[in-house]
Amino acid sequence: MTASEPPHVQGVHLRRTDENVREIAALEAVLGEPAGLDGLLDDLGHRIRPARVVPRLLGRAVREAYRWDAHDERDVQWYPQGISTSADASDTEDVGGRRLLVTTWYSTGRDRVKRGSRVTFVDLDSGRYRHVLLVSPVLDQAGTLTLRPTGIHAGGVVWAGAYLHVAATSRGFVTARVDDIMRVPGDDGHPDRFGIEGMSVHSFGHRYVLPVRFTYRAYTDEGHQQLRYSFASLDRRSDPPALVAGEYAAGRSAAGTTRLARYRLDPATWQLSTGEDGYSRPVAVDEGGVRQMQGVVVASGRYHVSVSHGRWMPGSVCSGQPGSMRERRWALPMGPEDLSYWPSTDRIWSVTEHPRRRWIVAMDRGWFD
Repeated sequence: MTASEPPHVQGVHLRRTDENVREIAALEAVLGEPAGLDGLLDDLGHRIRPARVVPRLLGRAVREAYRWDAHDERDVQWYPQGISTSADASDTEDVGGRRLLVTTWYSTGRDRVKRGSRVTFVDLDSGRYRHVLLVSPVLDQAGTLTLRPTGIHAGGVVWAGAYLHVAATSRGFVTARVDDIMRVPGDDGHPDRFGIEGMSVHSFGHRYVLPVRFTYRAYTDEGHQQLRYSFASLDRRSDPPALVAGEYAAGRSAAGTTRLARYRLDPATWQLSTGEDGYSRPVAVDEGGVRQMQGVVVASGRYHVSVSHGRWMPGSVCSGQPGSMRERRWALPMGPEDLSYWPSTDRIWSVTEHPRRRWIVAMDRGWFD
C-alpha cells in the first residue's frame, strides 16, 4: 500500500474485467439503438397493486406494501431477491421526476430451463412495472455473436448513478448500465425460446434485455476465506459513499460465515474505488453479522439486517452495530430478502420471495430505535 492509498482489508478483493464494448455493439447491430431507461419507462406493461397493511401478516414495522400482478405473485419459475431505488440512483431521489424501484429475480429452473436472472423496474407513481432479462453477449474467435443467460442468484442490487451492481455470490458482482436496455421486437409470445437466430433475438418472452457491461470478479488471497456477496446496498451518506455487502449463512447448525463488508465508491463514476494495482479492496470486513440474514442497510448510524425464518414464519430485522444487534421479530413478512434505504422518508424497503406471499414493503426505520 502506498501513501496515497487509503487503508483497506487484506485477504479479499475485487477486480473489474474489461468492458464488453464490442459485444454490446454487436448486439446493438442486431436489435437497433438501445431504448435505455427512458424508453423502458414509457412501456411499462404490468401493474402493482397496493396491499392492505395488516401488521400480523405483513410485519409490525411495515407502513406501505404492494403486490405484483396475479401471474408474478404465483410464479414458481422466478423468485424476487434484490431491491434498490431511485433514492440510491440519484441525490434528488427520483429519476426524470419518477420515484422508482428496481428488483432482481433469479430463475429456479423448476421446468429444467435455466433462464438466468432479470431486473424489474417499478414506477411507484404510476403503479406499473416491466421485467428486463439480464444477458451476457459473447463474441467467439470468428466474430460470431451468441447470447447467454446471466446465471447468478442476484441476491442484491445497488443502483448507483447509471449502473446496476448485482450481487453474484462467489463471483462478486456483475454490472450493467441502464442506458444499455434494448428492445427485443416481438418476443413476448416466445417464453421458452432464447438466443440469436440470424437477425432475430429471443429472450424467454422478455420484451427488453440488459447486457452485462463488466464484472467485478472476486479473488481470495492464500490463507484467507472467500467472501460471498449474497446481498448489497448503497450507503450514500458516508464520505465517500460505500457499497455494503454481506453473506447469507443458513441456521445455527450449518457452517458458513456471516461477514459484512464495505467498499468505497467513486462518486464521480459510481464504480468501486481501485488501488494503483487495479484492485478494489474492502475498507472494512466485520464478522458480526447474523445467521440467515438476507439484506443490509446502514441508516441513522446503525446497521439493519433482514432475517428470514422460512416460508411460513414472519421475518425479523436486527439493528445496531455488527456483533451487538438487537432482533425485532415479526417486523417483516415471511421470506424477506434484500434491503434499501430511502433517506427523505426514513423508510427501509424490502421484497419477499415466496409464491403467494410476495410483497414489496416499506418499513418505518424509526420503529427500530
